[in-house]
Amino acid sequence: MEGKKTPLYDEHVKLGGKVVNYAGWLLPVQYEGLVPEHNAVRNEAGIFDVSHMGTINITGKDAVAFLDYLMTNDISKLKDKQIVYTFMCYPDGGVVDDLLVYKYNEEKFFLVVNASNVDKDVDWLNQHKKDFDIELENVSENTCILALQGPKAKGILQKLTDTNLSEIKFFYLEDNVKINGINTMISRTGYTGEDGFEIYVNNEDVVKVWKDLLEAGKEEGLKPTGLGCRDTLRFEAALPLYGQELSPEINPLEASFKFFVKLKKESDFIGKDILTKQWEEGLSRTLVGFELLERGIPREGYEVYKDGNKIGHVTTGYMSPTLKKSIGNALISIEEKELGNEIDIMIRKRPVKAKIIDKNFLKNK
Repeated sequence: MEGKKTPLYDEHVKLGGKVVNYAGWLLPVQYEGLVPEHNAVRNEAGIFDVSHMGTINITGKDAVAFLDYLMTNDISKLKDKQIVYTFMCYPDGGVVDDLLVYKYNEEKFFLVVNASNVDKDVDWLNQHKKDFDIELENVSENTCILALQGPKAKGILQKLTDTNLSEIKFFYLEDNVKINGINTMISRTGYTGEDGFEIYVNNEDVVKVWKDLLEAGKEEGLKPTGLGCRDTLRFEAALPLYGQELSPEINPLEASFKFFVKLKKESDFIGKDILTKQWEEGLSRTLVGFELLERGIPREGYEVYKDGNKIGHVTTGYMSPTLKKSIGNALISIEEKELGNEIDIMIRKRPVKAKIIDKNFLKNK
């Protein structure tokens, strides 16, 4: 199997990880199994290697203006050390990528982008540098990321650092954090719907930090966790996956993420005119959650019908490990979006009854 390896590749193999090629990277889809790993994150803690994600530095006196022109969220409102989730859009409103923007200060920002989109994102950013006084540096190759997630994550990480983790608010960063003497940047962020931290560390130090965390979390039930449960966890928590809920063809308004699209912010951003027009005139389709009423498991791409007419398609579907029922997201005609509305999911050419439910499947997360 060909693909790029993170510095933790050998550790994954030693731990029995089932390695697959994901976005050109050789990464573990699971170790012990998707369900026990999923449950560990919901109830204790799990640790993911997400070093395949892209990381980009943006520095310079026009950094805020540049990012506000590229991003749908309002970068000018960020405080130092605050983090925001946002989209970069094409002029037609389609999504270039969804990403996190970390603000160190007015002239220093850090972007975390999807692994499959790194080259495209760097090209897009470079295309729009124009007269902005900024420097752009793709540091993806030198940066490893560990995601420690779950209700016991803070207690485990606290054993290894003198930094008071309770003082780091949700969606804030702290830099120069020593983990057993190794310098890191950490953020109180994640992709699971649980409390947790993402740890940014140099390639040469990541194996030690990984091992130290696993050792520190032994008694708390910390498990190494793979891409399989990363997807089920984010889906249960109503978090989107680029290429499924969002894409060049599916814009953030259609995907029900209007909150992160600041149509009234002072600065223009790429795609603002089209998205504003669409919002004012009314959407033709929207993302909904659904629950199967009959046996079956919905999958990405399955067609959705109502009264014999095709109204959309499934973007993500699973047997939910937490809820223990078959649920999914679907992009459908907006006229059919009402909660409780019955629809049919075509599973192996057979219509399976489902009903529309709130896509925030985990109400307490």
